[in-house]
Formats: sequence, C-alpha cells, structure tokens
Amino acid sequence: MINFADEALIEVRSGNGGNGCVAFRREKYIPHGGPNGGDGGKGGDVIFTLKRNMRTLSKLRHRHCFKAKNGADGQGWNRYGADGEDCVIPVPPGTTITDAETGEIIYDFSSANSEESFTFLKGGNGGWGNVHFKTSTNQAPRHANPGIKGETRMLRLELSIMADVGLVGFPNAGKSSLLTAFTNARPKIAPYPFTTIIPNLGVLRVDDESDIIIADIPGIIEGASEGLGLGDTFLKHITRTACLIFMIDCSDDNYLTAYDTLCSELANYSDELMEKPRIVLLNKIDVEGAFERAVELEQKIKEKEPETRVIPVSVMMGRGMKDAKQNIVQLVNDMEQRKYGAEEENGSSESQFGSSFMADRAYIDDDDENVQYPGSES
Repeated sequence: MINFADEALIEVRSGNGGNGCVAFRREKYIPHGGPNGGDGGKGGDVIFTLKRNMRTLSKLRHRHCFKAKNGADGQGWNRYGADGEDCVIPVPPGTTITDAETGEIIYDFSSANSEESFTFLKGGNGGWGNVHFKTSTNQAPRHANPGIKGETRMLRLELSIMADVGLVGFPNAGKSSLLTAFTNARPKIAPYPFTTIIPNLGVLRVDDESDIIIADIPGIIEGASEGLGLGDTFLKHITRTACLIFMIDCSDDNYLTAYDTLCSELANYSDELMEKPRIVLLNKIDVEGAFERAVELEQKIKEKEPETRVIPVSVMMGRGMKDAKQNIVQLVNDMEQRKYGAEEENGSSESQFGSSFMADRAYIDDDDENVQYPGSES
C-alpha cells in the first residue's frame, strides 16, 4: 500500500499582494514634480486542475505545502509590480477536496458536471501607490497602501477511484485473473491470499467508441468493515461505481456462506452499496466438484434475489467468460440508460456512467506512455 496514495493532507497559501510605492518625480527643471508611485502586483491564486492521466495522489503525498507567488511591490515612475505566479495543483478524477478542520466539502472532481479547474484561494490585491492619493489639497501624498495578505488553509484530498464496475470478493477468489482476462491491466497473480494489496484498474473495450472501467478492490474479508485484514481502507473506492461484480470461489469450503458474508460487510460499510445492481460470478468450476457447488449456490441466490444474474465461470479455463462479458456490458448499459432517462426528466441529458461518463470522467490511451496506473509510481 506504500505505492498507492488515495489521501493527502496539504497546506495551501495564496500569494500576498505587493505594496504600493511612495515616489515623486525628480527631473531637471521640474522643481515640484508630483507623486508617481506605482501599485503593487496581485498575489497568485491557488488553483486545482483535473489531470486525466493521473491516477493517484502520490505526487502530493511528499509535498505538504503549496504556495503561490507574492505580487511584486510597485515602483517609481508609475511602474506597477508584477502579479504573482499562480500555484496550480493537478489532481486525478475522483478527487474530493475537504477542509481539514471542519470536514466541509469544498469541491468534488468526481461529479459529471465538475469543471476542469477550480480556483480555491484568490491572491491578495496589490496596494495603491501614492499617485492615487493626490488631491487639490494634498499635492505630495507620502503614504501608499500595503498589499493585502493571502490566505492559508489546510485541506484533505481524498481519491475515490472512478470506475463503472467494482470487483468484490474474498482474497484468492480470482478477481485479478478476471481483470487480466477482460482488460489491459496486469495485476499480480499468485496462488495465495492478499496477492492484491492496492486497487487495480482495467479498461474493458466494448467497441471503438466505448469502454468500461473495472476496479479490483482488495482487502474484503469477514470483519473488513470493522478493521480486520486491510479493513475498510479501499471500500470507499466502490461507492461511486455503477454496479458490482461478486466473485465467489466455488472450490472453497465456505462457498455457501461467502456471498451472504460479502453482502453483510458491504452493508455494514454503506447501505447504498447494497442498492447497486450486481452480477455474481461463481468461479473455479473447473475444479472437481466445484460445478455442482456452483449449481447449488446459484439456486440459493436465485431464491432470495431472482433478478440477480448468477453465472458459473472458470476464469483460468475460459468457461462462461463470453456470457459473463456480455452480461457486464449489458448491466452497465442498462444503468447508463436508466441514469440518462432520470436526468432527462430533471432537465439534464448528461450521463454519469458508461461510455459517455468515461468521456467526462477519465481518459486512458493505450499509446500514452505517461498514463499513471495505481501502484506504478516510483
């Protein structure tokens, strides 16, 4: 988890305005030159901007203070001070900015209507030079305004991975193998629990114009919502997914209770997670006796949740994978159409999920060498 940063505590400071200048004309043959002190420059702003090929907050983790430049002081001959340079802070899609002291949400880069950049703190205005204070009764003003000080705030940045589908399941259930089979992701795969210790993202290509992002969320075991194992460290990353894929290992002795346990852990973390549509994949049916277990578990789930799609698969052998892929694509499309219809009724036609959500939310180019995937930081 060292290489994956989904939280950062930073201090931001906008620039101070430059001071106004007190100066007078001193020219030969002009014995009574008037005031000509220039204004101070404006301090730099603190601006957050969305960087779509950025995937974690690792670049902010080791730098705790971000300061904009101060405005320069005014000078004689009505020369204004230079404005301070802005401090631009790049953040990945899915970042929420909150006040570290009050917990107030300041801006959310995960909503479909969020802008590409957000100016958080304005720099201080520069002070007036003495040229502004000349009057008929005060021909030689000897005072100028100081620049206005900038602001300082402590902020907490939290990243929730933006994905259409969230993979949930016990360790070693085959989630990483599924991600490798369907997407361009190459997570670590090994025959022992907790092989995946950071979230992994993969892009499932549907056609030339649409993609589906799948997130593999590690660390869900019985008691995870109470802090066991990796705890609820990464559960927040599935709160914004459109739907869920449950992976059940039918070769495990606890296959009958696995689904109920997972549902219980998600419900303990957030009731909203259990409202998301889902697909249940019963994995490892190639193992001896596992297919019969899968049939038994499928009947049990269907009795309680007749609308839930349950598909026996073998990721390693490729059995049932075509059916699983079609159902995942169909589920995301159904959610997109449902969301699109709801937003049309509310006067908005912008979708939150699926391919159009992808366009507003993130951009992944296979040919882009600068794309930063979770866990790839140096």
